[in-house]
Amino acid sequence: MRHLTCILALAAASLNVQAQQEINDQNTPLHLMQPQYDTPYGIPSEEEVKSTIDRVLEYLETAMPAHADGNKLARGSFRLTSYEAGVLYAAMINAGVSTDDTRYTRFATERLRLIAQQAKKEAKALQKDKEYDAQMRMVLYPGALDDCGAMASAYCRLNMSQPDKAYDDVINRYVDFVRNGQYRLEDGIFARHRPHHNTVWLDDMYMGVPCMAWYGVMNRDMTAVHDAVRQIRLFKERMWVPGKQLFRHGWVESMSPHPAYHWGRANGWGILTMCEVLDAMALMELDEAAMRERDFVIGLLREHIEGLSALQDKTGFWHQLLDRPDTYLETSCTAIYTYCMAHAINEGWISAETYGAQVLLAWQACMTKVNARGQVEGTCVGTGMGFEPAFYAYRPVHAMAAHGYGPMIWAGSEVIRMLRKTHPKMNDSAVQFYKTEQKTDKPIFTEGSPETEILW
Repeated sequence: MRHLTCILALAAASLNVQAQQEINDQNTPLHLMQPQYDTPYGIPSEEEVKSTIDRVLEYLETAMPAHADGNKLARGSFRLTSYEAGVLYAAMINAGVSTDDTRYTRFATERLRLIAQQAKKEAKALQKDKEYDAQMRMVLYPGALDDCGAMASAYCRLNMSQPDKAYDDVINRYVDFVRNGQYRLEDGIFARHRPHHNTVWLDDMYMGVPCMAWYGVMNRDMTAVHDAVRQIRLFKERMWVPGKQLFRHGWVESMSPHPAYHWGRANGWGILTMCEVLDAMALMELDEAAMRERDFVIGLLREHIEGLSALQDKTGFWHQLLDRPDTYLETSCTAIYTYCMAHAINEGWISAETYGAQVLLAWQACMTKVNARGQVEGTCVGTGMGFEPAFYAYRPVHAMAAHGYGPMIWAGSEVIRMLRKTHPKMNDSAVQFYKTEQKTDKPIFTEGSPETEILW
């Protein structure tokens, strides 16, 4: 009996201790409990961001060898002369400036110089046999905007910072095709004959427009810049869906009504185009008409960012079809939006207080897609055009899809620049951006007055 009494007494004492230790609203600041986020949350350091893109750079230095193999360009894991490579080179040039790390600039310079030099060496062989070197054929005989627009933009950027006559032939050949060789509709908008006759692709907004603006800056030719803005206006007329503040992927002249599938990466090409054209215009002296054109582009950019921001997933990513959360989360479009929104903040086109936290959330998502080797995972492979959701929803993703690498470098380098220019701070467990630095370590504080007591 005494033994049973002891057991009951010990049990009661144990329950009493548990009751004393119970977490409740009275004894614990529950609002300071740590959430279980799907992707990292908070404010990354510059070092964390830089180490991520450094890993990508180091992988690409091996995956894209900068030398000739015999009499042809060496064949690595990725092509040196594709539009994806053009995006990458432009991103590397940007990263070299944003990070003060010459390795990025050198990566682009070595490959662009090699291509220009090799083009002269291979010209005769390709004249006899167009299959002699498929990579170089795109340089010497461009047959589509994909062959030349993004590469031309990268060459123009490089040539403005490191002028070299060796680049002239390549640049002029590329830009001549864009301005005079590409098929267009009657009003001048770029068009293709696939998948239907007279189809406008949103992709071509990037493949053809920025290079005209950069060529105009390089040659002090305002006509080329006006042409670039005119293309943006034409694309808006056909591709913009005002109710969504998004672009449709494709517009076919014979269709009525026009279907609207808001593919993530195509909208990325659209917003990236606007950033590129605005950057080019910032380097030129603008007359009153050009100022109005710039204001038009900034206005459209802001509308697009507003539409995109409303569709960001809780993980930080955007979906393959932007307004269809039943489609997968896609890396390349998320990285492009990260860059463009960060760049718009850095240039003063949009507010850091409004959009900065979304940029950091997107970047944290992007970081999770760079594996230990430096490969970028979760990127949709090259994609044509469809007019039903299954086509986009089931497109494969692959770490060897080159479309994710340039955007990742661009995103990380611009986030570093944003972290240097702005004042993010955690407040009440949320990322907030402030106009001035908030010098406090309190978990909850009043802006500008951290000594103010927060009562609950």
